[in-house]
Amino acid sequence: MLLSIVAAPACRTPQTQQGAAPPQEAAQTSSAAEAREPSVRPGINESYEHPDVETFIQRFETESREIYRERERIADAVDLRPGMAVADVGAGTGLFTEPFARRVGPMGTVYAVDIAQEFLDLIERRAAEGGLGNVRTVLCPQDSVNLPENSVDRVFICDTYHHFEYPRSTMSSIYAALRPGGKCIIVDFKREPGVSRQWVLDHVRTGRSEVIEEVTAIGFRLADEQPDAEFLEENYVLALVK
Repeated sequence: MLLSIVAAPACRTPQTQQGAAPPQEAAQTSSAAEAREPSVRPGINESYEHPDVETFIQRFETESREIYRERERIADAVDLRPGMAVADVGAGTGLFTEPFARRVGPMGTVYAVDIAQEFLDLIERRAAEGGLGNVRTVLCPQDSVNLPENSVDRVFICDTYHHFEYPRSTMSSIYAALRPGGKCIIVDFKREPGVSRQWVLDHVRTGRSEVIEEVTAIGFRLADEQPDAEFLEENYVLALVK
């Protein structure tokens, strides 16, 4: 059952819980970041630039996909509490919007962040229909999550890290957006030659150990306690701390 929340309507402009607007320069980071960092896989997100929403709903929201099937248990692993602000980076069709909105409650905020306005429009529509007044949508470039510094307690990245075309720049923006002590939760495919499906080996750039190397180089550290993700077969769950 969706939780009815009396609050401001969903909007595309990110805000902190105190109502502060994002820095004006946040939307201008893309070209500068691309100059610093070469693309790790040019064109990987072409299909997401103007997605056919109905096609992706059918692809993402099916019981045969373990991320969809186990979304409530995955949401538990994010360790949300009432009043928190959480950013769902690469929100897609919004699988986690409603579970997160219930967990943070009317005093919390869910930022649905994506590069595709079509996905954000879908999330806004669903949030309005479900009375989820604590949901905000954020359109971002390929190299930044476009959130203010120190504005969120949790960042959630599900089956999206391997789609980061500029991972260092994107993760640096995530590090800046997190409040001190905040956590970044990454869910992604296990990439193990001889074990993983060929599609995963061909499509996914990095496995868990490589992801850890990349994000700790930015400044994240592994959380002392990692989420229990034994219920997942194809994906791992990784917790990192600012």
